[in-house]
Amino acid sequence: MKRIVLASVLLFGGAVAVSATADEKAPGFTALQADRAGADYGFQGEYTGKIRSNDTEVQLGLQVIAEGQGKFAWVAWIGGLPGAGWNGESPLRGAGEREGDAVVLKADTGRGEIRAGSVSVYNNENVRVAELTRVQRTSPTLGRKPPEGALVLFDGTSADEFEGGKLSDDKLLMQGCTSRKKLGSGELHVEFLLPWMPNARGQGRGNSGVYLQGRYEVQVLDSFGLTGEQNECGGIYSISKPLLNMCFPPLTWQTYDVQFQAAEFGTDGKKKTDGLITVRHNGVVIHEQVKLTHATTAAPVPEGPDAGPLYLQDHGNQVRYRNIWFNPAKP
Repeated sequence: MKRIVLASVLLFGGAVAVSATADEKAPGFTALQADRAGADYGFQGEYTGKIRSNDTEVQLGLQVIAEGQGKFAWVAWIGGLPGAGWNGESPLRGAGEREGDAVVLKADTGRGEIRAGSVSVYNNENVRVAELTRVQRTSPTLGRKPPEGALVLFDGTSADEFEGGKLSDDKLLMQGCTSRKKLGSGELHVEFLLPWMPNARGQGRGNSGVYLQGRYEVQVLDSFGLTGEQNECGGIYSISKPLLNMCFPPLTWQTYDVQFQAAEFGTDGKKKTDGLITVRHNGVVIHEQVKLTHATTAAPVPEGPDAGPLYLQDHGNQVRYRNIWFNPAKP
């Protein structure tokens, strides 16, 4: 398939009905519910379908990312969305903006229209070459129940298991708290919701972090559509970037399932072996047996032989958590 076919289309975005808010253009605008997200929210998301090129059809995944005040970016993935068919080739990227009740995502030539949740893509000869349908992916481990013997850290009834733990009005755990229980090796399950912050960028957009033992951070960030780096969602901060970027759009519940093996220390207090970590993000392995060579950036607990807490970082953004449990490794 010729990549130029994909690079030369315009895509229009059609919004789901949501109520606009007066301050959606403010730099720090944040929403935690779709009905408060403003006009741009309904355009952002994921789309899939087949595109015709040279008498063949190829599966295509499209991610549309809102960048505030009617500005957008788009990413096209050959084979399907990340974790759902993408063939590993570098994706195509472009920018766009809202025009009236549509969003135009611009490339060299061509055009496309999204109406009622589908994208009609046309080439520069005005021939429709693709029809993409909006999809809402759900993590296969969402709602996963703790096994017998697991430590339930948060089930929505109380934040008492966390120092500094606070519940939101809708009974979710707010960022910026530390588990009272100390954890060693085992499996962690945690579900998180990224806020809608379309005007923010980089580390200021839905930033938090899940710290194993208070030492090793699996980054939490609105990295939807980004390249997938060590300081983006799913990255082990300052140690390893994810194998692929599995970040869903903000205001979508996401999951981390983490297998953690604690570092070993000798009687002299020196580290003998690094810890190991395997991470599944939304059900897809993004790190496999990665060595934790040092405590990650901003870790509140230095490396050492003792067990440590689960720390959910407060980086100034309104990230929410639920269904958190830890299953200790059998001796």
